[in-house]
Amino acid sequence: MRYERRGRGEGRGERRGFGGGFGRGFPPKPVEIGKEYDVEIQETSRRGEGITRIKGLVTFVPNTKPGDHVRIKITRISRRFAEAEVVGEAEAKAEEEAEAAEEAEEAEEGETEET
Repeated sequence: MRYERRGRGEGRGERRGFGGGFGRGFPPKPVEIGKEYDVEIQETSRRGEGITRIKGLVTFVPNTKPGDHVRIKITRISRRFAEAEVVGEAEAKAEEEAEAAEEAEEAEEGETEET
């Protein structure tokens, strides 16, 4: 009795789709442990932690809720997510600064018209 020798991946028990070129490893992370970032919390996790994304990487931040603008410090990086802690309020965004500048200009224009 002769048995046919099958090529790699064709025999029983072989897992297909694993170990191929696609999905191998994980790309370098866009964050570093100890670095601080200004973020807006977007969602809430099942455990009640706030969720934000930094360049696509999901980051869990405890004691926050959606809509919070906070400054966070990365404490742990995993394969698919990061964990962080709140270190303070986020600095004023460029949009807020632009709005403040526009309001100041309008106030100055109002003063010059009165004189």
